[in-house]
Amino acid sequence: MFSPRPLAADVWAAPQIAIEDLAEIARMGVRTVVNNRPDGEDAGQPSSAEMEDAVRAAGLDYVHAPVAGMPGPDAVRAVADALETGEPVLMYCRSGTRSTVAWALAMRALDRAGADDLREAAANAGYDLSRLPL
Repeated sequence: MFSPRPLAADVWAAPQIAIEDLAEIARMGVRTVVNNRPDGEDAGQPSSAEMEDAVRAAGLDYVHAPVAGMPGPDAVRAVADALETGEPVLMYCRSGTRSTVAWALAMRALDRAGADDLREAAANAGYDLSRLPL
């Protein structure tokens, strides 16, 4: 079941999305979908290539910024680049936690918010970043 959680105006984190969710995602006004899952993480998970084809067919932009553990510099930069477009972004991973961490780190890299504000926004969305060094 599709359950996006707002992190900021026009930015959502979500657990794994399904291809069938893309019409609703487009209706939300999302312009870019960021996939933070590595391929093959779970059996039955759509591959990045499958998701990219479906996202682009829905008229949206697609970014694959896989995260295993803590987001590395490449993933943080990819999320920051998506955020810098100023257009609505939906990020997803298995639970939404890695996407939320990547968002918070990207926001710090862009110097758009302080640590306390990011932790509060994440907590309001149901994600605990209290131990994340921001």
